[in-house]
Order: sequence, then structure tokens, then C-alpha cells
Amino acid sequence: MGTTQLETVPEPKYWHLKTVLSEALDSEFSVGEILPNERDLAARFGVARATLRQALEQLELEGRLQRRRGVGTTVAPPRVGVAVGTEQHAWPGAADDVWQAVDSAHTAAPAAVAAALEIAPDEAVHTVRRSRTSHGQTVAAELLYIPASSVPDLSAIDAPSGPARARAVLRELQRLELERRDSSVELGSARADDAKELDRLPGAPVLVVTTRFLAEGRTAALSVATYRADTCRLTFGDSGGVEIHQGPERQAS
Repeated sequence: MGTTQLETVPEPKYWHLKTVLSEALDSEFSVGEILPNERDLAARFGVARATLRQALEQLELEGRLQRRRGVGTTVAPPRVGVAVGTEQHAWPGAADDVWQAVDSAHTAAPAAVAAALEIAPDEAVHTVRRSRTSHGQTVAAELLYIPASSVPDLSAIDAPSGPARARAVLRELQRLELERRDSSVELGSARADDAKELDRLPGAPVLVVTTRFLAEGRTAALSVATYRADTCRLTFGDSGGVEIHQGPERQAS
């Protein structure tokens, strides 16, 4: 790596450094590669380490870098594009679903979930936990809440929990005819369990996508998916599906 000195510029030095660093990331580094330490980077660009840290923090907020505990600062993978279109017409667990089943439990629904499903506050629901990965890293965690009335024929399934039980619940759910799905998005803070799964600190910013699956004139399932805000972006329109955005080209996942 050569040495690049910054000239005097009217904008804040760390902001100009961010632009220079971003260009270096595009031309010199690959996804997952660990950056040199702060001392070496500061020497290369002729700036104070405090200025360098400001630039690195900005690039992390923009999703270009990731600071991983025990690893260092690495080049982040492309952001996952989350489509929130109205023409997506498939149940969770369908053949082209990119989510992986993790576990399933039969527990009382949280009050807000019970209200959305229009069931009694203390009624038990099947809670399916799933995760989504990109470039080998978990970028989203999901909780699917499914009332017993949506999957009435689970009595013959032996697996009490785990991925096998989760997949069985989703297979049974697909027996219903899906009428439509409605999604909403909001900015939230990572809860302790989601933060651990997403390798983030509790309270880190996340994108929460809530989806209602409607069948037989009622909400047959409710999904609450938590995405890392530093690695994901939302896409809108009626194209349907979820895409992985890799630079100027798009590859459907």
C-alpha cells in the first residue's frame, strides 16, 4: 500500500477521508478482508487517529465496514435488499424461500401478537424462529407466530422442537390458500436475543419488517423479521421477491 497525503479541503477532513477510504475499499480490498490497523492507516493517509476513527465510524454506519469483536475492521458484504412489494405471494417455507428454520415452540403469544392475530391474550401459538444469511453472516432473524387454527393437523408430528418441528409447522401452514400479505417497516433497537444472533450489541439499530399473512379472511400467521440496519436496505415496488444487491447489478436470491 502506498502513501497518500490529504490536501487541504473545505469540508471536514474526516469526511474527505471517508471518500478516499471508500475508493480504496472498491479498488484494493475484497469482502471480508481485514483492514490494516488504525496506526498504519493513519500514517498512510497522513491524518490523526481521531480523524481516522471518525471516517471509519461513518463507513460503518453506511454499511461499508463491519467492526467484529475479536476480528477487527472488515469490508462488509453487499447490503441485502429487502423487497416490500405487494405481489409477493408465497407462504414462509416455500420452495424458493431463503430463510433457514432454527427452532419451534408452542407458547403463549405476546399481547401485541395476540391482538394482531385476533386471538385470546393467553392463547398459545406456534412460534417458529428462522434466520437469514448473506456471505456466511447472519443478517436477519425472524419470529413467525402461527395460531393453532392455521395448522390443525400437527398432532401426528413427533418432533417436539428444533428445525424439524419448525419445517413441519410451515409445511402444514402451506395447506391454506394464501390470499395476500401485508408488510410494514420501522426502525427499532436490537433486543438481547436478536443482538446475539446478529452479532450486534443490544440496542443496535435494526430494521423491523412485520408481515401479516392472510387466508380465509383472517390473519393466519404473523412474521416479525429483524434485519441488521448496517447490512440491509429496503426496496419498494410490486416486483416481489427478495434480492441481494451486488454493486450496480442485482442477483435474485
